[in-house]
Amino acid sequence: MNAPDDDPRPLAPEPPLPGDCCDSGCDPCVHDLYTDELTLYRERLARWKERHPEAE
Repeated sequence: MNAPDDDPRPLAPEPPLPGDCCDSGCDPCVHDLYTDELTLYRERLARWKERHPEAE
């Protein structure tokens, strides 16, 4: 089993600030990028929790 220092808990991405979106229809929008990062974070967190069941 990995030591906590070798396998730190994933950190959630920072949500975009209200002024980060310019409302001009950028592709990808900062909100799209955040959604992608959040999905990846949730996947990584689920795998981390499988490796660290004591963390619940």
